[in-house]
This record gives sequence, structure tokens and C-alpha cells, in this order.
Amino acid sequence: MLIIWHGDPNHHLIAGYAIALRIIKKQAMEANVNINSLQDLLDLNTSQFSSAEIELKRKLLEWANIASSMQLKMIMKKYISFTSQHLQRMDTFLEQEKILSVNSSNPIMLAFIKFIDEKLEACKNPEIKDACVLAGIQSICHFKISSYGTAAAYAKLIGQEEFAKVFYESEVNEKHIDDELTQLASYEINTNALSPLNLAQ
Repeated sequence: MLIIWHGDPNHHLIAGYAIALRIIKKQAMEANVNINSLQDLLDLNTSQFSSAEIELKRKLLEWANIASSMQLKMIMKKYISFTSQHLQRMDTFLEQEKILSVNSSNPIMLAFIKFIDEKLEACKNPEIKDACVLAGIQSICHFKISSYGTAAAYAKLIGQEEFAKVFYESEVNEKHIDDELTQLASYEINTNALSPLNLAQ
């Protein structure tokens, strides 16, 4: 049973996760996917990573265009480069494991994107939009740090040392972006958002 504390500002994301997990379960059943081993779980997760990276890359390009902070734009461009690297690594893994890349969208990433876009639509000035985008991307980074870290642990246990290293490198990339966003939030984005320009005046 999922318990949502309505005092938690992230309860909408928690609810989104619950919906996304139900969708994943339904997709797995419809595709007759059987998860009987850690290898099966790793294979399924990796195919979902590929979809997530494609969806994120597309949105990062869009968010970079609306960001007003040049530094934030630069970090997002670096993140786009990282997502391209991750996609290449996932393709190599999927090819070696003889897994067809999933055509369906990744519901968890779509939940993040939808949540961020809804907030952006309500933002009325560029400083607040920058703060919104930055916080949203960090939430995605935290999810991906956990996902890639888990994949690295699975691959190592299975004896796939080469791919364990690949997943670990992706985890490090995510942590790098997260650290840069934290620093930018501290010395620029959050301070600017504290006293945003009122464009209506």
C-alpha cells in the first residue's frame, strides 16, 4: 500500500511513481516478459534506460531554449552530451544481450517530464522558470543515479564486469551534473528567483 503524506511537496511525484510502476507492470504482462533472474531484471531495466534517455534528451533541448541563465544552458548542453553517451552504451549492451529496444515510452521519465512542464507553464518570469527547470533536472538526476548504480551492482554480481563499469560511468556522469546544478543553484539561480523581475510591470 502506498502512503502519501500530503504535507510532502513531492507527493505528486510519489503518486506519479505509483502510476508509472503500474504501467510498467502492465507493459511487461502485455509483452509476456518473464523476470526469473537478476539477468532478466537487468535486461528489462536497461531497455527502459534507453527509452528514458531518448525522452530526456528531447526535453533537455527544449528546456535549454527557454532557460535565461547562460550557465544553466551550458550545463544542460553538457547533460545532453552525457545522455548521448549513455544511449550509445545502452545500445551496445542491448545488442550484446540480443534485446530488442523497447518501443514504448518510459513511464517514469514521462512522469518527471510532465510534472516539470506543468510547473513551467505556471511560471510567469524567467528567474522562476530557471529555478523550476534546475530543480526538476536534479530530481531526474537523483532517479538516474539510483538506477545506474543499481544496474552496476547487478552487472557486477552477474559477472559482467565490463558493463558494470559502463553503468558506473553513467552514474558518475549523473552525479557530476547534479553537483554542478547544486553549485549553480546556490550562487545564482535560487538567489535570482528570490527577487524575480516582475515582467507585468
